[in-house]
Amino acid sequence: MPVIRTISKVAKQALLSTPGCGCQPVTVAVRNISFSPRQVTSDASFHSVSFSETDHPKVLITGGLGQLGVGLAKLLRKRFGKNNVILSDIRKPPSNVFHSGPFIYSDILDYKNLREIVVNNRITWLVHYSALLSAVGEANVALARSVNITGLHNILDIAAEHGLRLFVPSTIGAFGPSSPRNPTPDLCVQRPRTIYGVSKVHAELMGEYYHHRYGLDFRCLRYPGIISADSMPGGGTTDYAVQIFHDAIKKAKFECNLRPDSRLPMMYIDDCLRATLEVMEAPADALSMRTYNINAMSFTPEELAQELQKQMPELEVTYDIDPVRQAIADSWPMNFDDSNARKDWGWKHDYDLPELVQTMLNYFGVETRMASAN
Repeated sequence: MPVIRTISKVAKQALLSTPGCGCQPVTVAVRNISFSPRQVTSDASFHSVSFSETDHPKVLITGGLGQLGVGLAKLLRKRFGKNNVILSDIRKPPSNVFHSGPFIYSDILDYKNLREIVVNNRITWLVHYSALLSAVGEANVALARSVNITGLHNILDIAAEHGLRLFVPSTIGAFGPSSPRNPTPDLCVQRPRTIYGVSKVHAELMGEYYHHRYGLDFRCLRYPGIISADSMPGGGTTDYAVQIFHDAIKKAKFECNLRPDSRLPMMYIDDCLRATLEVMEAPADALSMRTYNINAMSFTPEELAQELQKQMPELEVTYDIDPVRQAIADSWPMNFDDSNARKDWGWKHDYDLPELVQTMLNYFGVETRMASAN
């Protein structure tokens, strides 16, 4: 061990002695020293950092200002402590997010910056939410390829190098028109036709490869469409199911860009965030696979509108089909088979369609009364 420590010290000094030179870091062929898969020898091995039950993980969330990051940070901070969960993004956070807990600038395309954040903050869990969604990705394929694939490679290398437990979400978009649609199992043909879907299949396979090749503790859930009240739609094909509530409250009218019979799997955000925490906390030996489907409900725009009209009879719904979004929806699963998640780590959803609609309306009702009072 003294020899290994000496070699490690020499290697570290060599790395630090040439700042900004653009040179490749020194590779030391010693099994006990952690280096990125970009640098390691062929017999290297990595294992997830373990911590006792009295300790808490130190969590970094990338893309933290998106639909899920802020909510997950709130949930994790309640469980692990405010200062143990760091949100990061390339955008300026709103005041309430900035003051709610640690926030840091992080560009997933900047490998050196990401590495410094992980090292300086002693990160043990990394939740990688940075991505361009389906419709937005189709409008800018080059940017989607860069963020969704190149950024992922940076994340995988850093997670392996530092023995992190890594969560990367996948999506219904990881399936294509040749996949079984009702229901869609965990393992089947995956031939998506969007850059978003292709990048998520790539993420699933790369994560599984890093797990088998380097021992990376990679965990992944295929999210259905996620519905939440406290964030605006972000360019996804399933975002009509969020937009309808905003428009119903503001103007009692909604124009849907999908056919009324377009059935897709959906989930309320509280179920989604809880599932993410549960799979991250699940014992490694309970996981029979690295990527799981999770599901809660499955409905069409027409069924959602009818449930909403039970509470708001004045709501008018019309349809103006967006051919791009409709083609995407037609290639996606109508229903997820999530029996493996329910069996392996006890997944169980709380919200069905009636509970979803009532919860969303309650949220907006409170906001409306507060706005009127102000």
